[in-house]
Amino acid sequence: MAKKIKTIVKIQLPAGKAAPSQQTGTALGPHGINIASFIKEFNERTAPMGDVIIPAEITIFEDRTFSFILKTPPAAILILKAAGIDKGSGNPLKNKVGTISKAQLRKIAEQKMPDLNANSVEAAEKIVAGTARSMGVEIK
Repeated sequence: MAKKIKTIVKIQLPAGKAAPSQQTGTALGPHGINIASFIKEFNERTAPMGDVIIPAEITIFEDRTFSFILKTPPAAILILKAAGIDKGSGNPLKNKVGTISKAQLRKIAEQKMPDLNANSVEAAEKIVAGTARSMGVEIK
């Protein structure tokens, strides 16, 4: 018999460097799972991914066990990294804060493809370009 699902929690943590912080405690504590074992498993699975934020979708079962799926890093974080900037523009219409190339745009779109609602890389590029535009990052 399949285990009964209690809840699904979505959380974003740094790859390989997650710690039992207030964010993880607040998100996972009320569901009674072992936070230390989640952190250990998350860090083991994300260590080779470098220095990015990785979203995880944690399925918590009624017997307090859990499983989780790792997603691709948020497009905004990949765009900031590609443009070499710390944060997006407060006013993206007036202030442009950086630029990325078409090649960088395609690379980000290909990386995000599994998590995007797009049927082709071109469609994924449009989604990522929209995110870049809303951050004040131009595509050259």
